[in-house]
Amino acid sequence: MMKNRFGSTPTAQERYTVKDFYRLVPDGQKADLIDGVIYMASSDSTESDDINVFLICLIKAYVDYKNLGRVSASRFAYKLDEYNAPEPDIAFVRRERMDLIHETGMTGPPDLAIEIVAEESEARDYEVKKRLYEATGVQEYWIIDPLGMNVEFYRLVGGKYERMPLEDGNIFRSDALAGFWLDVNWLFARPMPSAYTMLREILED
Repeated sequence: MMKNRFGSTPTAQERYTVKDFYRLVPDGQKADLIDGVIYMASSDSTESDDINVFLICLIKAYVDYKNLGRVSASRFAYKLDEYNAPEPDIAFVRRERMDLIHETGMTGPPDLAIEIVAEESEARDYEVKKRLYEATGVQEYWIIDPLGMNVEFYRLVGGKYERMPLEDGNIFRSDALAGFWLDVNWLFARPMPSAYTMLREILED
């Protein structure tokens, strides 16, 4: 069964495969396949959508400018194994690994995964996906939580995630995106700053 659509979790015999996932989930519907369960995402809130658009614009412009690789948004699946194909809200793949990308997604994990927490995805984003991304080698994992006004940044160190402290209490410097930094105050400012202006600030640092 598809969780969040029918409200129940399948038994081991009913687990969906990646092939089922591609077949069953409609075009345009964000979903995740985790341990054979299809989780259908609810619509974004305005605040979540604003953060998502801001980060996509900012990160994609930076990646394109530096020719670092490829940025994807939701509805782009990363096949980790037969029963796991998450669709991060935003993800980044280094240029050297782009040969793993195919028409419907990518075989293997991204180098960076970002999840923007919604009410229905809170447990998955903080717990389930964190464990999955850690186990499959996602170098960096960012959790952006507009509901709890919280941000957490994890980096893979010796095969385990370590939470990274913020410089001066508000600046995160990424390893996955070489030279990129983010002021977390930008994410919760209203109105949000211009992604173009913040990109110039990052590049001039």
